[in-house]
Amino acid sequence: MTQTIPLKAVQRPAGGYFFEDYAVGRRFHHATPRTLTDADASLYIGLTGARQAVHCCEPLAHALGHRARPLDDFLVFNVAFGKTVPDVSYNAIANLGYADVRFAAPVYAGDTITCESEVIGTKQNSDGKSGVVYVRSRAFNQDRSEVLAWTRWVMVAMRKARSGERTSAAVIPALPSHVEPSAFGVPAFLKGAALEARYTGSERLWEDYTPGETIHHPGGMTIEEADHMTATRLYQNTARIHFDAFLALGNPFGKRLVYGGHVISLCRALSYDGLENAFAVAAIHGGSHSNPTFAGDTLYCRHVVTAREKIPGRDDVGTLRLRMIGAKNVELAKLPDLAPGEKNEAVVLDLDYSVLIPRRQKP
Repeated sequence: MTQTIPLKAVQRPAGGYFFEDYAVGRRFHHATPRTLTDADASLYIGLTGARQAVHCCEPLAHALGHRARPLDDFLVFNVAFGKTVPDVSYNAIANLGYADVRFAAPVYAGDTITCESEVIGTKQNSDGKSGVVYVRSRAFNQDRSEVLAWTRWVMVAMRKARSGERTSAAVIPALPSHVEPSAFGVPAFLKGAALEARYTGSERLWEDYTPGETIHHPGGMTIEEADHMTATRLYQNTARIHFDAFLALGNPFGKRLVYGGHVISLCRALSYDGLENAFAVAAIHGGSHSNPTFAGDTLYCRHVVTAREKIPGRDDVGTLRLRMIGAKNVELAKLPDLAPGEKNEAVVLDLDYSVLIPRRQKP
């Protein structure tokens, strides 16, 4: 039996929820629906440098079949994620990973996003000071159409340390290894052939990428304290670990961490040079924040093409399955090739995801 928490019936604790407060089946209807605007989209560009053409160019968006410019997929993801933070990760020590992330439908300026989450697993850590909480979250627009769904797991502090004492038996959910292309949210109206090189600056399409190919994106971006803090406020992510410098003095690093979703956004922006025609994110199959990122770090991005897949019923659009590797303070040429899951102190992000890209049309 699931436990629904109506906002009018249960007041969120002033100090937020701790690991002991989570039980499998507990559900949250997150507060503060968010109507997204063109101003949000412009600020997002200002904070990330994102250049994906469909999010910038109204004529191109119309040519592709959209009613307006769709908002950047990771802007939507980060805002939706931010809705869940007060109930799920306000007292987080670290956001650990993602799975089964599905971008179900485009979101446009003027759309209002609401979110819900359900606890699907918990596991107390052996130190008795924290535990891992698994949640499945869903985001809807004003018509109650699902636009995004994702699973994540987060390490959350315990209210009271219990060395050697278990509060409950561990429940670790079985998570899918990937999202099938047949489940990707590809709009029926989409006209992939409209994405021409004059809009993006590149003629590379689906057929031009080879599984196993590595792309070293040439740019780097140094994260400024003001930028990552403004971005986290844009997403309305209230997690203490990102905001409270005084509290952070007591963590193992002695300072605030950059929100991992913003790291994803920055790496996606850096990847434009080399993936110019990858116009939408279809799914995130899995991923982890391998090491923390701090203000002052400089990010670089490498992609490995792991698969090139067709979409059932479509000959104008295909998918590239990619491994996004975000690294800090290192020359990409000196970063060794890493097997999936292999650790390296410079790697801060290892993300397995799929993007939509036009296929070459036969004359």
